[in-house]
Amino acid sequence: MTSRVLIVDDHEIVRMGVRILLAANPRWEVCGEASDGKQALREVVKLVPDVVILDLSLPLMNGFEAAKEIRRIAPFTKIVFFSIHDVPATARDIGADAFVAKSAGIEELVSTLERILHTLAGA
Repeated sequence: MTSRVLIVDDHEIVRMGVRILLAANPRWEVCGEASDGKQALREVVKLVPDVVILDLSLPLMNGFEAAKEIRRIAPFTKIVFFSIHDVPATARDIGADAFVAKSAGIEELVSTLERILHTLAGA
C-alpha cells in the first residue's frame, strides 16, 4: 500500500529535501506540497493525503492552527509536526500524531513515517 504524503513547509529547500528522501521509498508518494497554512488546508481538501508533514512556523496560518483545522476537515489524516521549534505537550491535544525535530536527522523522520504507515495499515 502506498501512502500519500503532503509536505508543508515555507522553505522550498526543506520541501525538496523531504520530497527526495521520500522518493527513495516506494511506500510513500508525495501527492503535493504547500508553503503556508492556508494553502495546506486547500491541498488537504483537494488531495486527501494519508499523512501531512507540517512545519510549525508558517505564513498566513501557523502549524498549530493548520493542524487543528486539518483534524476537523480530514480526521483520518495523520499529522507529523516537523520543526526546529520545541513542541509543547499539548501538541497531541491539537491533533498531531507525531513530532520530529528538524535537527534530529533523516533517520528519525523515516522511522516516524514508517510508524505512522504501520498505524495506517491497521497493524
